[in-house]
Formats: sequence, C-alpha cells, structure tokens
Amino acid sequence: MASLTAKSLVARPSVRPFTSRRTCVAPMAALSQDELKQQAAWKAVEYVKSGMVVGLGTGSTAAFAVDRIGQLMKEGTLKDIVGVPTSIRTYEQAKSLGIPLATLDEQPKIDVAIDGADEVDPKLDVVKGRGGALLREKMVEMASAKFVCIVDDTKLVEGLGGSKLAMPVEIVQFCHKYTLNRLAALPEVAGCQAKLRMEGDKPYVTDNSNYIVDLYFETPIKDSAAASKAILALEGVVDHGLFLDMVDVCIIAGKNGVEVQERK
Repeated sequence: MASLTAKSLVARPSVRPFTSRRTCVAPMAALSQDELKQQAAWKAVEYVKSGMVVGLGTGSTAAFAVDRIGQLMKEGTLKDIVGVPTSIRTYEQAKSLGIPLATLDEQPKIDVAIDGADEVDPKLDVVKGRGGALLREKMVEMASAKFVCIVDDTKLVEGLGGSKLAMPVEIVQFCHKYTLNRLAALPEVAGCQAKLRMEGDKPYVTDNSNYIVDLYFETPIKDSAAASKAILALEGVVDHGLFLDMVDVCIIAGKNGVEVQERK
C-alpha cells in the first residue's frame, strides 16, 4: 500500500495561498456540461496511483471519476486500489465496477479523495452536500492526505452562498422544527431562508437517518468561518456543507480548457 499521511484535524489558517495553472485538454466550446464534468474528473484521476487508498465522492461529477478508476483498474493501468465511498450510492457504483472497498474503520488514512462541489470561491473554500452526502463526504475528505475537488465553471462564485442555491445542514430528526428555527435565527447567517429538505411529501432522509435543512442566501455569507462555528454550536446539528480550508487541488473545466488550482 502506498505511504499515507493523514490531513491534520487541528485548526488551520482560514486562507492558504495557492497557485494556478491552466491546461487545455480539448476544444471546449462545443462540450456539454456533462462532458466538462468528465474532463475535470478524468484529470483528477491522474492523482491516483497504484496501491493507494482513494476516497470516492458522491454526485454527478464524482461519478465520472469513479467510472474512470474502475475502467483503469479493468485495463490494468491501476492496481491494488482500495476505495472508501462517501455514500450508499457511490458504494453501489464502485462495487458494480469491481473496485475493492473499505470504510474509515478499516482504512482511517486515505491517500487522495476526489469529489465534486456545489460552489467554489476564490480561496478554494467550497459548499458541498446538495446531494445529501455531506457528513460522510466531510469525514472521508478530512481523513485524506490530498482532497482533489472537481467542478465545471458554473460552480464558481465570488463568495459562498452566492449561487442562491442551498447550503445544507444535516440535523437529527428529533425536534427538527426547533433546530430549523434556531438555525434561521443565527446572526452569522442573518437573512437566510431555512427550509426542511423534502422528498415528495416526506422529509428527505440521509444515509445516516438524519434530516437536512437547506439555507438559502440572497447575498454571499459574510464570514464563512463564523457561520461554520455558530451552526456547529447548536444542539441537534450534525454537520454542515461548508468545507473550509479543506480543498488541496481544484480542477475546473470550462470552455477555455481545464484549470488546475493548487494550494501551496
């Protein structure tokens, strides 16, 4: 197995410098959004080497990376890979591709994790979890020596919450209305709209048997670190979709090519 170095779980600076390099991998003008996602995913899989333990993300972009890893293993290009899935959905996909799987109990240190994001800001902080897998994603990606985030350029925002789409918070089912109201009243997320995520006429239930409250912002969150701390301080909150100072490499596919941004 490749040598492993776990990402530190201690507090880290909220902003770390990064460098950027752009590489055009194909003429992009005629590509669909799914094709752009595939370009980013395939580029990310270049960080995977034989013998690694790999965190397997959840969502439409991450699915392309899981497919690619399965393909390269079948071809014999990648060998002795162990995948750690971040959702039941990803577990089923990876299993169907013949990728050997483990949990964090069995593989607590991961070489590289590959996952998508719902928003990416200029500091490489991201919002994740609109697919409902935010808790397992965060656990796996915090246990990874390198977190490679893959997106198309529609996910870029000037500030987190800036897309006006959901920033999810996973909460326990017990007294969920009480927790939702307390979330909405936090000064650190002032002005947000808090809505319980529904699936048909019933609350959406995560793989961990929890509910999700989606926070919607008209303007970007003023202080993401303060919002993170305040949300996590509420009893009944399990975790949230703010992934701060976690991304090591962000691969962005757009009409001008594939851009790779790396933290130093």
